[in-house]
Amino acid sequence: MRERNGDTMEEFLTDVRTLRERARTNMKKGPVTDAYGADLERVIFVLNQALATELVCVLRYKRHYFTAEGLNAQSAAEEFLEHAGEEADHADMIAARITQLGGDPDFSPESLAGRSQTEYDSSKELEKMIEEDLVAERVAIASYTEIITWLGDGDPTTRRMLEKILAVEEEHAEDMLDLLDGLK
Repeated sequence: MRERNGDTMEEFLTDVRTLRERARTNMKKGPVTDAYGADLERVIFVLNQALATELVCVLRYKRHYFTAEGLNAQSAAEEFLEHAGEEADHADMIAARITQLGGDPDFSPESLAGRSQTEYDSSKELEKMIEEDLVAERVAIASYTEIITWLGDGDPTTRRMLEKILAVEEEHAEDMLDLLDGLK
């Protein structure tokens, strides 16, 4: 008999009959089984905050794309547009995960800014736009890092999704820093 952490595999693994019985119980919960180890209600709440954050980022980047003017505006505007698309993809991923977990993604425009961890920005100067986008990316990086740590092994699927998003947010921050350095 193989051992894992001092336990025999038989003691560690649930027998097939029990797994099948559990799978038939509460089938309407979809992927959320007894093995789900996170606080489901809190995860959905946190994901709705992340969804709001991504949507505000889309709006901020789109505004910056359409209003960027000046000597270096073309390359910055192209970066803004690319980031807006990637942030929209993040929002879609998060909304899909909320739904998969049995929650309702909150797209309400009335509460969007209040639920977002980042701020909307309507700066007119290119340098200020870039600075505000960099700040927003840094907020997102800190937030996702905290959520990932909090989730631990309780919800590995959500954690992996957020880790992918985090990697893109780090690239965005690097892009904004490069644009900012290019202005000076």
